[in-house]
Amino acid sequence: MSEYFTLAELRERGWSAAMVRKMLDPPDLTRPNPVFRSASPMKLYEGERVKAAEQSESFAVLRARAARRSEAAKAAAERRRGETLVGVELLRIVIPALEWDALTRRAVAHRNRRDAERARDRFDHIPTPARLETVDGPTLGRWVVNYLRHSLTSYDAELEELFGKVGRAAGTSLLQRRIYAAIAEAYPVLAEECQRQLHERQRDAANG
Repeated sequence: MSEYFTLAELRERGWSAAMVRKMLDPPDLTRPNPVFRSASPMKLYEGERVKAAEQSESFAVLRARAARRSEAAKAAAERRRGETLVGVELLRIVIPALEWDALTRRAVAHRNRRDAERARDRFDHIPTPARLETVDGPTLGRWVVNYLRHSLTSYDAELEELFGKVGRAAGTSLLQRRIYAAIAEAYPVLAEECQRQLHERQRDAANG
């Protein structure tokens, strides 16, 4: 019985999609996709024909060319990743110095606005306006850090700038570290909350 290779198996043997099109197509057999019946038929390539092609000079030339293109693409991606990180490193982050009472009042008002906006987006959410005098310390610290990060820095705008860039994940991680470090430096009383939020966000990113 003849042996047949799928496209995935050909990739494992060193074939690129372009090499398959150039040297092997059309396929020797097609079969219904075993996972998604509505998907395109699965292409199968006769084993002896594949192995014979792999012994040819044309295959060696095409594989070497594909390897060079792959290395060039990796180098270009690494260069763009470096540029992304340099851009984040050079950002000027300024945290406004506000009186604590004024800052906490603004933070609570900001939280209440966000809470009201959430109720407009979700019918099952009931707003619960907070008063500064009744907020516990840890909760107030969290709200103040959130207010500083979202409203008094360029954090959200910089995240949008990173969207679609090579190195986005590393750039986002660096941006978070820099933003939280700047807030902690400006307001040492918030250092522990900044560290907690940074750890939480980077743990979530690592878990996907």
